[in-house]
Amino acid sequence: MWTNWSGTYSVTPQQIVQPRSVDEVVAAVTTASDLSIKAIGAGHSFTDVGLSRGTLIKMDHLRGIIAANPDSGIVTVGAGTRLRDLNEALWDLGLALTNLGDIDAQTISGAISTGTHGTGSRFGGLASQVRGLQLVTAEGELLDCSPSENAEIFEAARLSLGAVGVITAVTLQCEPAFLLHALEAPSTLPVTLEAFGATISAADHFEFYWFPHTQRVLTKTNVRLPASSAGLDRLGRVRAWVDDEFLANTVFEQMNRLTTKRPRLTRLANNVAARALSERSYTDRSYRVFSSPRRVKFREMEYAIPRVSMPYVVQEIDNWIQRSGEHIGFPIGVQVAAPDDVLLSPAYGRDTAYVAVHTYHQQPHEKYFLAVEQIARSVHGRPHWGKLHYRSVDDLASAYPRFYDFLKIRDKLDPARRFSNDYLRRVLGS
Repeated sequence: MWTNWSGTYSVTPQQIVQPRSVDEVVAAVTTASDLSIKAIGAGHSFTDVGLSRGTLIKMDHLRGIIAANPDSGIVTVGAGTRLRDLNEALWDLGLALTNLGDIDAQTISGAISTGTHGTGSRFGGLASQVRGLQLVTAEGELLDCSPSENAEIFEAARLSLGAVGVITAVTLQCEPAFLLHALEAPSTLPVTLEAFGATISAADHFEFYWFPHTQRVLTKTNVRLPASSAGLDRLGRVRAWVDDEFLANTVFEQMNRLTTKRPRLTRLANNVAARALSERSYTDRSYRVFSSPRRVKFREMEYAIPRVSMPYVVQEIDNWIQRSGEHIGFPIGVQVAAPDDVLLSPAYGRDTAYVAVHTYHQQPHEKYFLAVEQIARSVHGRPHWGKLHYRSVDDLASAYPRFYDFLKIRDKLDPARRFSNDYLRRVLGS
């Protein structure tokens, strides 16, 4: 049995294959007969996007840097490379990814295929950094795809939900290594929403976390600095452990266990949690600032909405929580992203804000998530493909201007639906 990280989905496939080379991936696809085939990475998607009852291909052995040009920043890596390992390897080459999410456990292929993103009004998601990829098709053909070679396939494959083939390598546009100066500070929801437009324009990377049942907010502002900048000021080991491990993981886990048993304590717990996270500033390597350890298991839904609609959506979520009597113990996160041209990207063609809601894994989430989804849909929101949602092809097609263009490419590459599964049948159709 294979289970994803959050425990939301598990499957017992007929076979699990762990190829050690591209040739073995090709062999796994061509010999799978009529079994459904899915490649799987780190399992950090909350949905069943990577499940297969036929052949499950684990990409763990296809990892590491295959080729790199530090002058141009073009780097090719194995599809199973974990982001945390890639970040370290790139730094040794004097390079860095332009942007990252707050979790670095994913594989590069899984991250781009589900629309993983970071924050920053001038920066797109990871798929927008892709300059090429190698793909094994349903027929076992190995294709090199880029804007100049198999360009139509490239446009679909860089964010494809695994629907058009198995990615074996990814070529990325990196940039010179850089530092981030981080300022994390408490604020209030009204102040944060009022200043949001000016804040995201002034900051390279900005996000905030609002604690439901309170007006308390934790803001995170990151400013980019050259790697050669003097004055590297990392957090001390004790402060980092207290904030990122003890408070954000150990104590937070215990508080969620308590509020699961005694929900009426949620408001108090959120106030305590918000007060415990005091202001701090530090400077470190970009990837160390972007990503944080996440050891408390949770359920998550995230919606990409027009940026101008963000204050309305957050306020409507607040109104619903107050009306419903639900007890929400996890902060609500807000990030931003630049428009991009990736066919199935939630940020396609518009300035975007991402609103993410969570619940502790032992608490019910359906009522809350359905309510948030209804609010997000009212402003033409698009769900994050790797997070829980309740949408289907019937109402997703109108949300993506290039949705049918993607389906046409899928039809050409996998007419027999060898790479399909329950999730893809829901969101892309049969």
